[in-house]
Amino acid sequence: MSFESASLDIAAEKTIDRLLIVRLSAMGDVIHTLPAVHVLRDAFPQAHIGWLIEERWSELLCAPGASRRGPRSALRPLVDEVHTVNLKAWGRSPFSLSTLQRAATVWNDVRGARYRLAVDLQGAMRSALLARFSRARVVYGAAEPRESPASLWYTRKVIARGRHVVEQNLSVAQAVFERELASRPPDISCDFPRDPQAEERIVHRLAELGIGNFAVLNPGAGWGAKRWPAERYGEVARKLAEQGVQSILNYGPGEEELVRAAEVASGGTAKAMTCTISELIALTRRARLFIGGDTGPLHLAAALQVPVVAIFGPTDPARNGPYGARSIVLRSPESITSHARRAAADEGLLSIGCEAVLAAASNLLAKTFGQQIESR
Repeated sequence: MSFESASLDIAAEKTIDRLLIVRLSAMGDVIHTLPAVHVLRDAFPQAHIGWLIEERWSELLCAPGASRRGPRSALRPLVDEVHTVNLKAWGRSPFSLSTLQRAATVWNDVRGARYRLAVDLQGAMRSALLARFSRARVVYGAAEPRESPASLWYTRKVIARGRHVVEQNLSVAQAVFERELASRPPDISCDFPRDPQAEERIVHRLAELGIGNFAVLNPGAGWGAKRWPAERYGEVARKLAEQGVQSILNYGPGEEELVRAAEVASGGTAKAMTCTISELIALTRRARLFIGGDTGPLHLAAALQVPVVAIFGPTDPARNGPYGARSIVLRSPESITSHARRAAADEGLLSIGCEAVLAAASNLLAKTFGQQIESR
């Protein structure tokens, strides 16, 4: 980099009035990025902050039907503008007229926003390229990103600190405004949109089911090795029901068989419910407890300050565990850290019994609500 371009970078950093965040996916990873964006918002309260994200995850930032640009509100509380891409769909027909038109619209919007600085918090080649193509003069990213070539596109390379991915993201944000962060993690529970229509639908569905005091149980996960057996979720739901805590089984596309198995094992005490992201936010806000594995809904619950029983197998909870909320993480010493997407359940995960999960649930409910649950 020349002396002249370095001077331009420094000048841009001193007058940060337009800042672009790049974190495209997935649900848990976007949620793990929110604390870093939260502190950037606090550091630059007058700045126009935009976020480039995959369309399917945009409800984490902006309620459906709400304007994606303009003054912030409860419908879009954290960022001033949401730019969405649909890279998977575009990749299936990259040269179709509709793809080219949509891509052109997105890039006209991004470049038209005239961002001075971009922060890539994904660390992939595609996210780094998108950050650079935004025409921001300064692009921040981790010195050792997830995909090594991504760092070639950064003008500012930050040595990410901390073991948890949230802490690593925060350290990149800290480098932007060059101030020490408070030791306590920021409360991001109000950074999620509050969609009145989704709230109303959830209130109505809970009333129809006669559910008041409830826990959310999430049998699904990204791949088989991370999934605690669905039947055990049903057993946990049955025991919770005996103690006056009803269970809602949250599930997404492709998880129908898992949730049916859990429902059967619960003896009819658990109710299955599939939700949009906005509805899941509304539902989780009302829960007394969340029980699940390393998956997006668990990280949503933690971010919303809902007590969490986290059942971990091959992934490392020190890096990917629930962050910032009261939680108990269960993981067997037999589990070996791996991100291999194996279909078979992790042996260490299978060694975690229902009694351990119920004991953890009882512990959290007693501390939070003074409610005890018998584990036997």
